[in-house]
Amino acid sequence: MIGTARLLAGISLAFACAATTTANAQLAVHKDLTLPIALTMAQTAAQMCTAQGYKVSVHVVGRNAEVLVAMRGDDANPHTMENSMRKAITSRMQGRPSGDFVTALKDNPTAGALHLANQIPAQGALPIKVGNEVIGAIGVSGSPGGDKDEACAKAGIDKVADQLK
Repeated sequence: MIGTARLLAGISLAFACAATTTANAQLAVHKDLTLPIALTMAQTAAQMCTAQGYKVSVHVVGRNAEVLVAMRGDDANPHTMENSMRKAITSRMQGRPSGDFVTALKDNPTAGALHLANQIPAQGALPIKVGNEVIGAIGVSGSPGGDKDEACAKAGIDKVADQLK
């Protein structure tokens, strides 16, 4: 009888705790990229590289590394589409420029992230942030060097910087 009473008391306490937790639960509130902002970034990055004579592809990915915009410039090599996407995903998933992944691999050549799908150690992508929160990334591929790809990606972010607040 005492065991049954303790069991019922324990169950009652568990329900009370669950009810308290449920009552205090809240939905996550965050900002996400919109298509017009993502498109403006991609177009700006592509235009900057094209103006310099580079044939590039550009990807903008969102908070969950989902592709929001994918652009292949005129006469850009076919591999640039995959490469710009992988750079963008790398930057988003790591929350830092994709070029930093190259440096990290020099320090730890067996880094686990190297084996994750769609990540690549190549410069050319930057995270898109609102404050310190990473809400996406932009990746560029096709110019003669990752630093040039990254400069075009930065131009895309700079174009909409006033909207990333």
